Amino acid sequence: MNEQVTYQTNFKWAKVLIIEDSTDHWMLIQNAMQRCLPEVTPVHVNSAAKAIDLLNEWCTQEWEIPKLIFQDLYLPNREDGWNLLKQIKALPGPCNRIPLIILSSSASNADIEEAYRRGSSSYLVKPTKFEGWIAYFQELRSYWWETVTLPPMQFSF
Repeated sequence: MNEQVTYQTNFKWAKVLIIEDSTDHWMLIQNAMQRCLPEVTPVHVNSAAKAIDLLNEWCTQEWEIPKLIFQDLYLPNREDGWNLLKQIKALPGPCNRIPLIILSSSASNADIEEAYRRGSSSYLVKPTKFEGWIAYFQELRSYWWETVTLPPMQFSF
């Protein structure tokens, strides 16, 4: 019974913000999400500026806040990705507490360590084939939606 409650709560108003500047990667992500997470609404932006604008708008609208953020590290370069992560973590609550998953083509240990040091919840190296994206989103579904209990987003005024 308790497992079902967590599962249903995580899918309530389930929205994911995808910050990805590559159209090809966005198409792969969108396709994999439609197959593995049909209950989730992906919201795509292709720049750091658009992501911050959207999050600032959503910070005052509880029903709009995404359950997860997927952020490409290279937007288009790594420094832009680090700056965006810093800006998201500096947003007012509850937006600064949204679990953030870094997606990157980089498997560099330095990038991985830096992402966690700066507050990302996870780091995923982008797969090179569509089957890899499907496997990722099946695992993400199992972990983020069916296993963990995500905190309720509560505003403090």
